[in-house]
Amino acid sequence: MPPHTLARAAAGALFFDGAGRVMVVHPVYKKERDIPGGMIEPGETPFHACVREVREELGIEPPIGRLLVADWSPHPSAGDMILFIFDGGVLAPETLGLIRFTDNEINAYDFHPVGELDGILIDRLARRVKAAVAARDQGRTVYLEYGRAVLGG
Repeated sequence: MPPHTLARAAAGALFFDGAGRVMVVHPVYKKERDIPGGMIEPGETPFHACVREVREELGIEPPIGRLLVADWSPHPSAGDMILFIFDGGVLAPETLGLIRFTDNEINAYDFHPVGELDGILIDRLARRVKAAVAARDQGRTVYLEYGRAVLGG
């Protein structure tokens, strides 16, 4: 019997401001920008990992909504990976005022229009986030491979 995959998994949240712009965070451990989230721990569900990572990285616990994207996106240096994005919704100004970088992994955040994400995020993450925004707008969940829709999308 051939070996099976030992895929790593990560989960993140897609947050918006009142103008419909997407939250992008600035990790201290890499030069690339990201969305809030991180690796799923053993025995943890993707949803609970998302909630935990948001709490750890931003110090807030807003309600996390439905799954927007599941993306099979192996990486040359990280191996097989499945990445989940959940709907974090619109963050009210009061919630934004509560953000604290409690785990020292993030040192800043800002919001960007969806049309500018290609110049801000790495390509495959930009594709994944734009697909998540579209899925949110359409009220559905999408399956991606390498950030691109498959199986009719």
